[in-house]
Amino acid sequence: MRCGVDLDAETTLWAAPGTDATARWLRATLGAALGLPLPPGPEDARNAVRLLLDDTLEPEAYRLGVVVNQGIEIRGGSAAGVFWGAQTLRQLLGPDAFRRAPVRPGRTYGIAHQIIEDAPRFPWRGLMLDVSRHFMPKDGVLRHLDLMAAHKLNVFHFHLTDDQGWRVQIKRYPKLTEVGSWRARTKFGHRASPLWEEKPHGGFYTQDDIREIVAYAAERHISVVPEIDIPGHSQAAIAAYPELGNTDVIDTTSLTVWDTWGVSKNVLAPTDNTLRFYEGVFEELLELFPADAGPFTRSAPFSGFVHIGGDECAKDQWKQSPTAQARIRELGLADEDELQSWFVRHFDNWLSARGRRLIGWDEILEGGLAEGAAVSSWRGYQGGITAARAGHDVVMCPEQQVYLDHRQAAGPDEPVPIGYVRTLEDVYRFEPVPPELTEAEARHVLGTQANVWTEVMDDPARVDYQTFPRLAAFAEVAWSALPAPAERDFADFERRMAAHYGRLDALGVAYRPPTGPLPWQRRPGVLGRPIEGAPPNV
Repeated sequence: MRCGVDLDAETTLWAAPGTDATARWLRATLGAALGLPLPPGPEDARNAVRLLLDDTLEPEAYRLGVVVNQGIEIRGGSAAGVFWGAQTLRQLLGPDAFRRAPVRPGRTYGIAHQIIEDAPRFPWRGLMLDVSRHFMPKDGVLRHLDLMAAHKLNVFHFHLTDDQGWRVQIKRYPKLTEVGSWRARTKFGHRASPLWEEKPHGGFYTQDDIREIVAYAAERHISVVPEIDIPGHSQAAIAAYPELGNTDVIDTTSLTVWDTWGVSKNVLAPTDNTLRFYEGVFEELLELFPADAGPFTRSAPFSGFVHIGGDECAKDQWKQSPTAQARIRELGLADEDELQSWFVRHFDNWLSARGRRLIGWDEILEGGLAEGAAVSSWRGYQGGITAARAGHDVVMCPEQQVYLDHRQAAGPDEPVPIGYVRTLEDVYRFEPVPPELTEAEARHVLGTQANVWTEVMDDPARVDYQTFPRLAAFAEVAWSALPAPAERDFADFERRMAAHYGRLDALGVAYRPPTGPLPWQRRPGVLGRPIEGAPPNV
């Protein structure tokens, strides 16, 4: 190819110190897809891919140069920057580069002469995956990490516990997985649906599974933020250990892992026993999700965060509980809302004392937080605005814009339609930084995150359908400094998506086609909740 560089069987790969992980990824992924061995070679080889660090660049920035007679050079401000440059190289090579084995053996792949300089707008570019409502086996999680990397997303929010299942092995509390990881049956569709799937559902990750997931993510410069939901969304834990619940109000020994959707009224009791129990959970969790690199380094900027949920805690049982009321009086609290804040602040302080940072849904703002705590703003923008003005870091993930469980169109063929209509264009026009914030306040917006709640996603294909192609639009919003929402060129984005669908096809992603669901993607007769303004937890 005279106007650029050809990649073929003779192409070599040179990796400067600090770029070895990207070199391994290129050989294992790109090399396997295209049938290219990419052997080590000298730095000055003409037909070579060269990887190196450049501290004049921002940490995740990269410079990709394709120059005739000089080969391909990827410079990054850190190892992460080099890796994102390698992802762009993969995109330039077309859909074949996204397969697992060559479909055109012996082909030479040409790349036109060009220089690409790129850097992300936000350091936090996240995806939350709920594996509690419907369990996703480990291989599926690893696949989603690969999909995140392909879209330059770098924070995986791992929603591990909820009313409907506990998904992480805690060795000192074996019943959390022996009892709490499975349910006898599952509601099929919205909670008002009369349909049930009458078979057990469950699964969990062993501690070695978690270590593998964290290591796999780290190789792709993705930080994993685990979530253990407290004090609400805890019925699975109470079913396993009934003493965690409000035993003076109900017979907690009769509880099972919840088999339907919504917000359970069975919440944790505000006792010292509950605090000690969850301290034990978090002690094991911190070992599984290490923060060796520190919370704000160039290579793993968010590895120190732990998400504690803190949302949608029903207060009915606390209002009836003599134990809870006695604790309110003992602590001099005004009401049950302040009792929830006390619960959250306990673990805020506990995590801070161990060098970690608490993050939770925006309800945790009620009652005050430690200085280092951060907020996931899900109930719209206001929680993020309040947090930023109070000096707290914020991740913007408002349900109205980036809850990908919400339906993608208003048509009757959308499978199990839930909540708001949020089209591909709607997601593309999402703006993470509220205009009400001053420049100083806006610096507290770490970034943004798309959330995938899986109540009505009963298999991996349903997760794919709800997530893609909207995650591609979200990824561009999270990475690029785009114009104001109304000024964004969606027609241009659609044109580029036409090429990207080929990459998703090669990756085996069961996305929603732009023309609407395919026949096998529909769920006729399964009740959803297609009501504008519906809450996300269906």
